[in-house]
Amino acid sequence: MNPYQPGPISSELWNRAQKRLVGGINSPVRAFRGVGGDPFFVNRAKGCKIWDVDGREYIDFVGTWGPAILGHAPQVVLDAVTETAQHGTSFGIPNPLEVEMAETICRMVPSVEKVRMTNSGTEAVLGAIRLARGFTGRDRIVKFEGCYHGHVDSLLVKAGSGALTLGQPDSAGIPSALASLTTTLPFNDLPALQSLFKEKGKEIACVIIEPVPANAGLYLPEPGYLEGIRQLCNEHGALMILDEVMTGFRLAPGGAQEVFGINPDLTTLGKVIGGGLPVGAFGGRADIMDYVAPLGPVYQAGTLSGNPLALAAGLAQLKEMERINGWKLLEELGNSMEALVGAMIKGKPYTFHRIGSMFCLYFTEGPVRHLAEAKKSDTSAFARFFHGALREGIYLAPSQFEAGFLCTAHTTVDLEAVAGKLSCLL
Repeated sequence: MNPYQPGPISSELWNRAQKRLVGGINSPVRAFRGVGGDPFFVNRAKGCKIWDVDGREYIDFVGTWGPAILGHAPQVVLDAVTETAQHGTSFGIPNPLEVEMAETICRMVPSVEKVRMTNSGTEAVLGAIRLARGFTGRDRIVKFEGCYHGHVDSLLVKAGSGALTLGQPDSAGIPSALASLTTTLPFNDLPALQSLFKEKGKEIACVIIEPVPANAGLYLPEPGYLEGIRQLCNEHGALMILDEVMTGFRLAPGGAQEVFGINPDLTTLGKVIGGGLPVGAFGGRADIMDYVAPLGPVYQAGTLSGNPLALAAGLAQLKEMERINGWKLLEELGNSMEALVGAMIKGKPYTFHRIGSMFCLYFTEGPVRHLAEAKKSDTSAFARFFHGALREGIYLAPSQFEAGFLCTAHTTVDLEAVAGKLSCLL
């Protein structure tokens, strides 16, 4: 394989970064370990494009890993952040934007009656898990192979995202006693969950799931699967947590739970609601959420939670998505991409998955319904494809096991141009 060569300024920055940043990066998948070669450095982004420090232009299908649903640096978000910053960047006491964001989330996601803001998706999941244990008085949690819920100790077990890319689905530093309270099952295998509930139902505090796993590529729940989880939780007094950090406000105004008609007890959110700034939230039924301090015994706190800049950015982005009916536009773009990719891979050993504005091209014939099938992908072939795409000015996620994202700034002209450049690489 002949990896893409970053420009001289990127290369110099990479040399400096490796001396002072662990691994040269601040999040593992950015290190390009899953595809080889060295990463490039970006200093400007606008719309669906990014530019590296050497002035090279790329069409971007990563979208800062999901938040950039309107594209990079949309004017409505820039204006909101600029105006808000004139009044201060953090207060440490309540601000009006916290109330507006909570009201917006509850309006758009009907299963959520009350909200607690956090600073990241990981924090949101940590809070939701602790709350589920506190509310039910039980200790065991259930997750699914390939579903990544942030670097929470209890959940970094057979995880996706960077852990999977680096070949380390577990992590050092997690006590075995804590990991033993997490049961991990295959995705899309309802009988396995039924058997677990039959054996340990009285121990299970919650079942947490990405409704559309997007950290092991992208695969979809089979018909009846999410509904089956909901029913089992109801029957055994466990809470159902939908991790919608990725899918929330991206697949639909009400997220994946709107698409699939599922009402979880708790929901975790992030990414889109921050407009590119650090943010997270968890929410759900009022009787459960009232177990969180200061009303209840489950403690959760954060100095910068509800940060006015992040909430101003997120609110501006959500309002603009509603104004332009952005979800309809993204579905149309997704349909166009699916048709173009389908023509490119017809008769070839690849599998393309797409839901709304999220997608993944697996380098395997399929089917891909769970992690074991995703891991059949030819990662060496994907790496060659990735570097070929970079040479053509197209930036895809640097791992076979990550989803790609469309934004409203992409156009059908962009997609047709990209398809023309990529077709010769497959």
